[in-house]
Amino acid sequence: KGKKHGESSKLQVSEFILLGFPGIHSWQHWLSLPLAMLYVSAIGANTLIQPMYYFLGILSVVDIGLATTIMPKILAIFWFDAKIISLPECFAQIYAIHCFLGMESGTFLCMAFDRYIAICHPLRYPSIVTNGLILKATVFMVLRNGLFVIPVPVLAAQRNYCSRNEIEHCLCSNLGVTSLACDDRRPNSICQLILAWLGMGSDLGLIILSYTLILRSVLKLNSAEAASKALSTCSSHLILILFFYTAVVVVSVTHLAEPKAPLIPVLLNVLHNIIPPSLNPMVYALRTKELRTGFQKVFRLSLEKKTRHQ
Repeated sequence: KGKKHGESSKLQVSEFILLGFPGIHSWQHWLSLPLAMLYVSAIGANTLIQPMYYFLGILSVVDIGLATTIMPKILAIFWFDAKIISLPECFAQIYAIHCFLGMESGTFLCMAFDRYIAICHPLRYPSIVTNGLILKATVFMVLRNGLFVIPVPVLAAQRNYCSRNEIEHCLCSNLGVTSLACDDRRPNSICQLILAWLGMGSDLGLIILSYTLILRSVLKLNSAEAASKALSTCSSHLILILFFYTAVVVVSVTHLAEPKAPLIPVLLNVLHNIIPPSLNPMVYALRTKELRTGFQKVFRLSLEKKTRHQ
């Protein structure tokens, strides 16, 4: 349990205790079933989607990474009461969550650029969007986010954790962990805000620019059918972008507002990290003909194998 304030000058917290969802500790284990199902569907669907498209393949790897960063620990808390997490483990989780969220944002930007070239410069598309460009974009995203978010866990580790060590959360969020610090945590909040604006903010700005140019190009088309076809190729991408960035804003605002009911921001934070990984392949599968047929082939093969065994 948390250490007493009288000992705070002598003792340093050596581990954190993740209590789970605030206010519902007695029955929170029931949430493990829907969360486990979301996790399994995220892993399964993203594994199927990987070989089908380059950028969707990258997005699916990032989604699997994001879901796996948080879900095994959450399920361990619910099923085995494994609430203790060491400080290095906790700071590593903060780093991984920020890194994967940044990479998801970067992948959406790459996909927006891909759609812009496909619609606005279709004849030049094969010469611009080459395997070499996709590889360079992937390496840039990994390096950008891998290095860019280092200050967040480093600054969190610099804080002095001398008394409380119980986190009202299922995962190590930067603001949740640093709220336990005995010294000033404002540098951490400011750093996270600046990095979010520089990283995700610039991604979103460029995505909006890409889609403004796409819309302008589509409106110039004489045929309504051609315009509809061009926009339908972007619809799944737009649905996911809208969901992802709206969730980022909502989670940030609810955390900063420090509401009387802390369950809401904690639940939103967990869902924001697990719903997109399970939602992304589903939306693309529903909206993209090639993916639909790909999924149908996989399920048909599995059904055929079952009937043979029977």
